[in-house]
Amino acid sequence: MRRRPSQPRPLEIMATEHPFAPYVRILGKGPTLSRPLTFEESKAAAAMILAGAVEPVQLGAFLCLLRVKTETPEEVAGFVAAAREAIAAGQPTPRADLDWSSYAGKSRQLPWFLLSALLLAQNGIRVFMQGPEDHTEGRLYSRAALEALGIPAAKTLGEAAQHLDKRNFAFMALEHLSPRLNEMLGLKPLLGLRTPLHTIGRMLNPLKAGASMVSVFHPAYRGVHQMAANLLGDQRLAVFKGEGGEAERRPEKPCLVQMVAEGKMGEEEWPAILSESAQPHDHQMDPRRMQDLWAGKLDDAFATATVTGTTAIALRLLGRAKSPAQAQSMADEMWAGRTLDRIGA
Repeated sequence: MRRRPSQPRPLEIMATEHPFAPYVRILGKGPTLSRPLTFEESKAAAAMILAGAVEPVQLGAFLCLLRVKTETPEEVAGFVAAAREAIAAGQPTPRADLDWSSYAGKSRQLPWFLLSALLLAQNGIRVFMQGPEDHTEGRLYSRAALEALGIPAAKTLGEAAQHLDKRNFAFMALEHLSPRLNEMLGLKPLLGLRTPLHTIGRMLNPLKAGASMVSVFHPAYRGVHQMAANLLGDQRLAVFKGEGGEAERRPEKPCLVQMVAEGKMGEEEWPAILSESAQPHDHQMDPRRMQDLWAGKLDDAFATATVTGTTAIALRLLGRAKSPAQAQSMADEMWAGRTLDRIGA
């Protein structure tokens, strides 16, 4: 028996304007009358979204309008502020030194940056990493790669606190950190557009760590993240165009890092570490190679430079080094002194 195609649910006709409608109208009144949201407007709109107080048609329109015009720093900061409040409401948050967002997944090279985060953890820096479990086919996401290394994800903030206390590192999937944000991140196949949640999620820093590592696909978003962090009062942030959209240094290329340090914005041009060209596409994407690199069983200069180069940016961000050259030297020493038989702390 053939199934009848599902019928769209009829829209509810409202006699009075919905409270969320003004925020859609601000963004969508046309090329001459529309304008960006202020910080306060974005925060209020986000609070309604996170509370489930908007209709699906409103949410879709709102997200698409933001995406089409490109999110402003004020819009990103306002949304992030509301998300942080929603996540922290009614529960204690663990202490972390460094927030590391991981939203892109890797498709061409292994996520070597995970070894950078774990190297920092082995040296006493508490690293909290958050991001989606998967949302694009054909990519290796951090949760899966970490589990292959024997490092499980936390499902609650309480469990994340235990992981941080045990190994100075915790990963928490957005699905558990904020189910509502995770739902919105998954709207891309339905809307046909990348939603602003990729930008917002990267800025989330839900534990309010003293520093944040952020990466972008598109260089223009570096300034958006930098200015949004400044508006939020975040003390330290480093944002750069990383390999595959993750916060991972490409050692064969110079890297422009835009930063916020103690409330001041600036930028640094980091020179290439290697003179060779990029490695070819890794079709296997076997996380066991990461284990072998850490254990000294794999000799891969490109992967090693990726790990130490990414670690160096984090050390500079944390204020542990006074220059990129000093940061790289410190990272090289950390890598040489790592505990070979145990990844991380």
